[in-house]
Amino acid sequence: MFKKILIANRGEIACRVIATARKMGIATVAVYSEADKEARHVRLADEAVLLGPAPSRESYLVADKIIAACKATGAEAVHPGYGFLSENEDFARRVEEEGIVFIGPKHYSIAAMGDKIASKKLASQAKVSTIPGHNEAIESADKAVEIAKGIGYPVMIKASAGGGGKGLRVAYNDKEAFEGFTSCRNEARNSFGDDRVFIEKYVLEPRHIEIQVLGDSQGNVIYLNERECSIQRRHQKVIEEAPSPFISEATRKAMGEQAVALAKAVKYQSAGTVEFVVGKDQDFYFLEMNTRLQVEHPVTECITGLDLVELMIRVAAGEKLPIMQADVKREGWAIECRINAEDPFRNFLPSTGRLVRFQPPAQSMFQGNTEALQGVRVDTGVQEGGEIPMYYDSMIAKLIVHGRDRSEAIAKMREALNGFVIRGISSNIAFQAALLAHPDFVSGRFNTGFIAEHYGKGFAAEDVAHADPGFLVALAAYVRRKSRERAARLGGQLPGYDVKVGQHYTVIVLGAAGQHEYVQVTVDDTGGIHGPAVIQVHGKTYAIESSSRLNAIRIQGSVNGQRFTAQVERGTAGNPLALVVQHNGTRIQALVVSPRMAELHRLMPYKAPPDMSRFVLSPMPGLLVEVAVQPGQKVQAGERVAVIEAMKMENVLFAAADGVVGKVLAAKGESLAVDQPIIEFA
Repeated sequence: MFKKILIANRGEIACRVIATARKMGIATVAVYSEADKEARHVRLADEAVLLGPAPSRESYLVADKIIAACKATGAEAVHPGYGFLSENEDFARRVEEEGIVFIGPKHYSIAAMGDKIASKKLASQAKVSTIPGHNEAIESADKAVEIAKGIGYPVMIKASAGGGGKGLRVAYNDKEAFEGFTSCRNEARNSFGDDRVFIEKYVLEPRHIEIQVLGDSQGNVIYLNERECSIQRRHQKVIEEAPSPFISEATRKAMGEQAVALAKAVKYQSAGTVEFVVGKDQDFYFLEMNTRLQVEHPVTECITGLDLVELMIRVAAGEKLPIMQADVKREGWAIECRINAEDPFRNFLPSTGRLVRFQPPAQSMFQGNTEALQGVRVDTGVQEGGEIPMYYDSMIAKLIVHGRDRSEAIAKMREALNGFVIRGISSNIAFQAALLAHPDFVSGRFNTGFIAEHYGKGFAAEDVAHADPGFLVALAAYVRRKSRERAARLGGQLPGYDVKVGQHYTVIVLGAAGQHEYVQVTVDDTGGIHGPAVIQVHGKTYAIESSSRLNAIRIQGSVNGQRFTAQVERGTAGNPLALVVQHNGTRIQALVVSPRMAELHRLMPYKAPPDMSRFVLSPMPGLLVEVAVQPGQKVQAGERVAVIEAMKMENVLFAAADGVVGKVLAAKGESLAVDQPIIEFA
């Protein structure tokens, strides 16, 4: 077994590998860029080596620097994690040539599966079901139309070297096939330097289901069941679960056996994933093979009780797989939500900056520990006070739950999301909560088009319909009443000016543009600061009890005998006296006041926000990489005016109307805050 390994990655996956290495008694070496010098993975590792500047092309993607770090520290093996160099055959071969063990498949296996056209041919030879299509590179748009007609519409036009949703179009007719081929080819050339494009049948109501495989150097290969990854936004996975709520036992077995056959055909050693597209009639077709550890591997660890990172390390060290196919378990149900630094209410634009608060829910499952299951696990590479840099992926944590069955897993996940406190940046937690509550998700009736179908126009606060909005009002009244009780107990209060607790309150739910809701509530409380209180809202009774501290953001307790977790904090930028209450993805701002104060509040005039229509504002925090206009220039509606870059994403800003540029308020190379003015029109 290795004495020391280097992790050629960052963030949560680097921390994940360190956890298992520590369990196995293996020393670890972290690598980092200048942007990550204070990162969590650097602190967790036994040693750390600086690679270079923040951009990944100057640090995490430079093979020479990683190999040099291995030699300098005496690391015998390198774990690539996922992304970066994990599926780079040249890197894997070079590592091997330098006498360092690559903790992953051999370079020839990566090469065989890295090219989509070549991998489909290999799959066909291995008797794996493949989608009907034309697997040779297509020379012209006219030829693409001819092939598409022969296969039958709809068809999918894909770049051979594509990934992450780039170089992919769906065509339903000749015109779309012609145009799709041209744009796909251009996009592939620009993104990957490879303009080869192929065409295959587009499967209706498709589900994305993948099989986890594991092979050793002795030729043994097993499959570890499947993962359901159909909940995707723009071809990026959002929620993953294991097992799938859709496929039958017979389909599971057939998919698993085909995945093993493909892995054996390329002499696969290590953990890998064979991805399938599955039709509504459970017809399944090979999509691609990912020759690395997947982001969503924890859900497989939960249902099988296996540590996949440990098995990768053992196989790389030459050990035989410790289990056979008959030994693979499938117990309970696991779900993973990807917690991303993005703003779902601003079309999921990246959100960077400092994590002012980062308090994940309490964990009962841990990385590298497959003994403690049936609970909650958080895989993350950040900590409170840390910085979310603009240079890398937007995922800041993975929230994983394991339950006895799917309904229990969903309930656990919703409760865990309620208790996940993130402040300082925006996150997609509200969006995840909405997905988990959607009837089609709960029933298991969904496919890869689920998000596009239900949230095609984006995501808004009204998309999160709380099952019981009165509870949010009652909780605001409860917290206010308890804080009044505490204030009333303070000694030294002047007679006649002491705090009165009161029983009748008005909860003012603050709305946009001054459209407030005034709710009369009654609080009966005889239980003291931490005792129960009975609150009447719209004629409904809420008996609330909690032992949480009054100034804690996360509040846990019971309402009418049912457990709950919610978040309550005082003050917003717009109203420091308001209480902000969050539960099940819904967020309200409320003032809890006496009925007389509510009467006076109704008389207050609405102060409209300043008119910013003359300005082009930054929609997200990021780097201003281009300003395309200058003062005095005439601009037409739809004309490009600026480009902002953050988290591998380029965002082009266009003029909303015709006008003349008055001032340019930000310079190229400047780091922008959200809503910062860039251009002012005269």
